[in-house]
Amino acid sequence: MKTINSNVTPTKIRYRVLLLVFVNVVINYMDRSNLAVAASEIDREFKFTPVQLGLIFSAFSWTYLAFQVPGGILVNRFAPRALYAFSLIAWSLATVMQGFARGFVTLFGLRMATGVFEAPAFPINNRVVSNWFPDQERASAIAVYTSGQFLGLAFLMPVLSTVQLEFGWRGLFVVTGLIGIVWGLVWWVCYRDPSDHKSVNAAELAHIERGGGLLDQQQAGEKKAFRWADLKAVLSYRKLWGIYIGQFAVNSTLWFFLTWFPKYLVDYRGMDFIQSGYWAAVPYLAAFVGILCSGFLSDWLVKKGVSPAKARKRPIIIGLLVSATILGANYADTPGWIIFFMSLSFFGVGFASITWIFVSTLAPKHLINLTGGVFNFIGQLAGIVVPIVIGLLASGGNFAPALVFVAVLGLVGAGSYLFLVGNVERIKTES
Repeated sequence: MKTINSNVTPTKIRYRVLLLVFVNVVINYMDRSNLAVAASEIDREFKFTPVQLGLIFSAFSWTYLAFQVPGGILVNRFAPRALYAFSLIAWSLATVMQGFARGFVTLFGLRMATGVFEAPAFPINNRVVSNWFPDQERASAIAVYTSGQFLGLAFLMPVLSTVQLEFGWRGLFVVTGLIGIVWGLVWWVCYRDPSDHKSVNAAELAHIERGGGLLDQQQAGEKKAFRWADLKAVLSYRKLWGIYIGQFAVNSTLWFFLTWFPKYLVDYRGMDFIQSGYWAAVPYLAAFVGILCSGFLSDWLVKKGVSPAKARKRPIIIGLLVSATILGANYADTPGWIIFFMSLSFFGVGFASITWIFVSTLAPKHLINLTGGVFNFIGQLAGIVVPIVIGLLASGGNFAPALVFVAVLGLVGAGSYLFLVGNVERIKTES
């Protein structure tokens, strides 16, 4: 253990680690959303029906969901450095192979493979932040890395559209997959757990631990055999079901944007493909602003003495209510107003996206990783349900019912935080 000198200023290595996690999330969501950019071209080549396209959009989530609980177990048993490097490189290889798909079956199967290897990513993110950040900084840290899914895609949407224009939809998958392979190697070289990092000093470690950061030593003791009783425990508490349902709602709007949104602009609202790439960037920027506002506002309120129940829950409830404004796009006739309602809705999703803070705040300490797996599992159901239901609702050529569906789910999520979560305090159980 490193010796603490009270006169030494703590290092800031945790912020470098946060940057690495941020980039991981950008690449993670780039490889989820590249199909949305390519969808219209793929549809023209293979002549898919809306229902078939909805199934392909959902394929990632079938396996991503199925492997969430196993992913949470793996995160308990393997170090983030090795597991994340393997996960990144494996899902990126599956992405490259999507560029060589020959029809529905191969594309569906490769999207499922991508879901398998991405499954541990967010439980790893949560473990890394729980190790490296004290409680009073954790909401901001989660907001920063989660914002990668929005900021990255805001800037990448026009870039991905341009890549597809130059190299075709097949080249789009090859390029995005190669980027992930390279970054997986960068993660392996650069990441270390707190006690193994040569640049972190004892003062920073003490700051993290005093503030409730778990450090890797504390989690190392949790590497024990999986017990069905543990799974039963994390499914037995009303307040945990409140955050599970809320995560489903947040992900419902998110998955509309990750799948059908570009096709909605091009094929249902008549926008030009390249123009739609630039328009599509605006809601992602709005979501990025929303999540940063939410995370930093939440931590600021806690520091000012506002109870965690209000400081953590209010942004999520407000954000989910605002996400329902997506319904306004049904009554808009111009690109500007369509994008306005889409941006307002996605700002709400961003504002509500600090939901992971409740995993590390509410879950029993020895079940945080498993709770994170279940939380992501139930939230990821939206990635299956929403694309398929939208495909069914839009199969007659009218997209309006699909937006009503997404808006209602946002309202349900707000209700779950209002009536199920209750007081924000850690659940205590016998370990």
